[in-house]
Amino acid sequence: MTIDTQTPVLEEAHAALLAEITPEGGERREILDPATGAVVGHAPVHTVDDLDRAVAAAKAAQPAWAALGHERRSELLLQAADAIDANAEALAHLLSREQGKPLNGPNARFEVGGASGWMRAAAATPLEAEVVFDDGETHAELHYRPIGVVGAIGPWNWPQMITVWQIAPALRMGNTVVVKPSEYTPLSVLALVQVINTVLPEGVLHIVSGGRDVGAALSAHPEIGKVMFTGSTATGKAIIRSSADTVKRLTLELGGNDAGIVLPDVDPKAIAEGLFWGAFINTGQTCAALKRLYVHDDVYDEVVDALAEVAAAMPMGVGVDERNVLGPLQNRQQFDIVDRLVESAKASGARVVLGGEPDRGQPGYFYPTTLVADIDNDHPLVAEEQFGPALPIIRYRDLDEAIEMANGVDVGLGASVWSSDRDTAREVASRIQSGTVWINAHGVVHPMVPFGGAKQSGYGLEFGVEGLKALAVPQVVNG
Repeated sequence: MTIDTQTPVLEEAHAALLAEITPEGGERREILDPATGAVVGHAPVHTVDDLDRAVAAAKAAQPAWAALGHERRSELLLQAADAIDANAEALAHLLSREQGKPLNGPNARFEVGGASGWMRAAAATPLEAEVVFDDGETHAELHYRPIGVVGAIGPWNWPQMITVWQIAPALRMGNTVVVKPSEYTPLSVLALVQVINTVLPEGVLHIVSGGRDVGAALSAHPEIGKVMFTGSTATGKAIIRSSADTVKRLTLELGGNDAGIVLPDVDPKAIAEGLFWGAFINTGQTCAALKRLYVHDDVYDEVVDALAEVAAAMPMGVGVDERNVLGPLQNRQQFDIVDRLVESAKASGARVVLGGEPDRGQPGYFYPTTLVADIDNDHPLVAEEQFGPALPIIRYRDLDEAIEMANGVDVGLGASVWSSDRDTAREVASRIQSGTVWINAHGVVHPMVPFGGAKQSGYGLEFGVEGLKALAVPQVVNG
């Protein structure tokens, strides 16, 4: 593990961006670097009154924004994507220091690029009125109208990219937006919104950086017509309850405990790197990451060894060190969850192939890349979502049993099947209960491919045409 405990020297552009979002006066709180404990900056502590003012301003701005039409709104979103790209390095450095993810690999620079890429996709995706019936007497068309004000509640694991996943389609469809970032990563989202707002008309996009009381008030606010939320299932259920009285539309991307099934016909070395990044992207802090791996007995030892070889070569450390591709866990609570689950697995007799021994004497919430083999399917490390760099690997002999184990949880965000026979893999995929099943990959998303969960992983689709439709009210014009 490469650890540099010295606070890195910020680039001039990064420092300037941070200065623009650091408030003068008013209540604010320190945001600490999860890799070093150093102060990254100070975030405003907004209140429910601040939320009310933001919602009122967004409501007032919405009619004019909708009246611009799809073409002009798309032009402005493309300009916003250009603004993100122009500030990409500063945004990536801030993200790396606040969230912990390294600059390189599929991490901070990748996330900022994803933010501008998804903004462009939302701008460029056509959504025309559909003629749904025409028999010469009755002519019916399906149109999609703006909802009004959309509330966007984001997570701390991919704070900038997921914020764009929420706000880009909402803005494209003529809504105005109020963003509530995670309390763990407000600076990254404040900076992102500040950059986007250099392009958008005043009042269209707002951000309120507050605590849980602000999030609860947003989900119940009578002037917000839709809430988009990415986060835990428990919080998603609370949003459902608090939104009920105003019958809000909801898109909920909630927790996952994604399973991967490796069939006996694979080449272990050929799939090892794909398995690694499926599980350990963002140091395992991804809702749709591979979190349970079921491997057939015929190739079990070879897959474990090949995966361990890849994992052992991946450097972990402070994110702004260009050598690293894995970072710390973002917060102490998540570190403690991973630590508890791995310690429990060790006590049960499971075999720790790699990792499992964090150095608690060094700064930062670093937990080493950990592979746990020969573990029972009912162990908490398998049954609970660990959301960190610890992968349990379960041996199976009967495919039907593996599918039953994969389906045996109450969530179903993603899953994967690994095989040299694509037809066989697709047949297995058809039996898995999840919103997405990848073949010979895991967790790969595309701005034009719909994404959403099954069971208690939430409901509603994001991305592409379906994602635009989800940010609008369908209206049938009949006659």
